[in-house]
Amino acid sequence: MKAGIVGLPNVGKSTLFNCLSNAKAQSANFPFCTIEPNLGVVNVPDTRLEKLEELVNPERVLPATVEIVDIAGLVKGASKGEGLGNQFLANIRETDAILHVLRCFDNDNIVHVDGSVDPIRDKETIDIELQLKDLETVQKRLERVKRTAKTGNKEAQVELEILLKVEETLLEGKSVRSIEFTEKEEEFVKPLQFITAKPVLYVCNVDENSAVSGNTYVDKVKEAVVHENAEVIVLAVGTEADITELDDYEERQMFLADIGLEEAGVSRLVRSAYKLLDLQTYFTAGVKEVRAWTVPVGATAPQAAGVIHTDFEKGFIRAETISYDDYVAFGSEAKVKEAGKMRVEGKEYIVKDGDIMHFRFNV
Repeated sequence: MKAGIVGLPNVGKSTLFNCLSNAKAQSANFPFCTIEPNLGVVNVPDTRLEKLEELVNPERVLPATVEIVDIAGLVKGASKGEGLGNQFLANIRETDAILHVLRCFDNDNIVHVDGSVDPIRDKETIDIELQLKDLETVQKRLERVKRTAKTGNKEAQVELEILLKVEETLLEGKSVRSIEFTEKEEEFVKPLQFITAKPVLYVCNVDENSAVSGNTYVDKVKEAVVHENAEVIVLAVGTEADITELDDYEERQMFLADIGLEEAGVSRLVRSAYKLLDLQTYFTAGVKEVRAWTVPVGATAPQAAGVIHTDFEKGFIRAETISYDDYVAFGSEAKVKEAGKMRVEGKEYIVKDGDIMHFRFNV
């Protein structure tokens, strides 16, 4: 599962990507500095993993990860191929969620492509380009479906109705994510991979003084996205970059405390991206390894087993399951068993976030 960082040129995308992945994408004060999308695999911060490490004392600990893609800056006319438009749109189509970076700080030394700072205008520039691309997609599909619907094909008539609803929404300047589809409607919509149907998290890039409580730019963004089913996060990206340069954990904590933050903003961002992708974590815990595994919310026990190895899913017999709270309360697997708190779950079991699981299988 991938989250793509998007935004206008020079809003702090590559600097944010560097903070997240330490992949050190080239970051400079001019547009299109990121031409090939940079891909970073980012650890998901999780204090539960630290607690399990303390209790189990394993040989190694492996956190859950999420993939973050840094995509080239988009400009007006991208949907018609302006700037790196077509490439940008192809790259963003391949992601599962969008981290939309908005510039919410003043700094005369950093050029703004439109000459002034206005996050709402910037947001609309990108929204319009993405909506125009989706409009092109839906209208192409409509041409074909209309012909089939005229022959009396019931399925095509149902699809036609849905597509007309999507077209109307886009023509009103709204994104596809603002429509609530039924499960049946989703079957027609999903294969079209609408860009504006992807879940979005708005990242307000602020100056250091606004890192804790935001500023008037941030207030405007929150107001603008209120009907959009989207989250807003405030991040001083330049400051975060300074923090990641510090090697010492204590120094980083002191730096954060100085500006009034309990933890690095990028940690909040990664967790929010994980949630945005509709992902959750289960753990395996043994002396060899304590590990966080990623599964979609709603995954069954066999599907969770398949994340470790496809054979585990094929030959699934049962999952011996302990809730994280029980594991911590009793302090070890043996004590959990003694207390009768280990559960045996079958094929229908829906995995809960934080479950500690051991799979029995036979191939």
